[in-house]
Amino acid sequence: MHLSRLDNEVFFKKAFTDKLVFTQFVKDVIGIDIQVGKIETEKRFKPKIAYIDFSYDIFAESKDNRVIIEIQRANYDYSFDRFLHYHNMAMAELQRSAKDYKIKPTVYTIVVLTASDIIEDKDGETVEEDVLISDINPHNLKGETFNFYGHQLIFLNPNFKNDKTPPRIKDWLDLIMESIENPENPQINLKKIAIKKAATLIEEDNLTPEERKAAKIAFATEETRKIVERKAEAKGEMAANLKMAQKMIVKGFDIETISEMTELDAETINQLEKGYDDNT
Repeated sequence: MHLSRLDNEVFFKKAFTDKLVFTQFVKDVIGIDIQVGKIETEKRFKPKIAYIDFSYDIFAESKDNRVIIEIQRANYDYSFDRFLHYHNMAMAELQRSAKDYKIKPTVYTIVVLTASDIIEDKDGETVEEDVLISDINPHNLKGETFNFYGHQLIFLNPNFKNDKTPPRIKDWLDLIMESIENPENPQINLKKIAIKKAATLIEEDNLTPEERKAAKIAFATEETRKIVERKAEAKGEMAANLKMAQKMIVKGFDIETISEMTELDAETINQLEKGYDDNT
């Protein structure tokens, strides 16, 4: 068995839009049995909600209209604010009429984080967790939570699976990570029917020429996006360092100190000093 990588959106969607795989995955992660009709990819709300126009990788609604499930695969840009917007907009979509504010279906958004990037919280603290669950239920000053809504935003990070990860979830995290790190000899739980089905769907020998081509395009697109983002980040960092250096020059700091604080080379700092002298 040689698996295709599940950090590629083409293979991820092929595996998780299968009804057996989808429903078992949802049951193992959320703990609910769900019967779905159509499983959509690149789901967009029309008309778009406010100024936000986005798409879900995978979207499905239960046949009894009581549960909505969204699955997002994230291999770059771990912007947790973005995931929160996606989750909130799904709930906003259900309330199109001012006459009915009650959101009847329960909305679950599952985000699968496949990149190995370091994740930090708002305070800059490193987060190394396999499962994170966010809900919007209120709690009192005693810490008691009241189940008014039920909606949940769930993050799965296979990079941090461990011995304490619940087996039902670990099976899926193993499948994802093994497809990325050990695709030729994956150590996965093939005794679970849904895991075996997912593995079979993304097995190299079972890919069509069209899927292989689409996967190459998806990979190239994602790599280009990463390069553009890294360049933008580097450009922003350089601009900040130049601004700091200019302030330090004005305050009379020596070149060695400025270089140490901004990581700019001496030649760049000399040019900034020259420009400062010419303007004074």
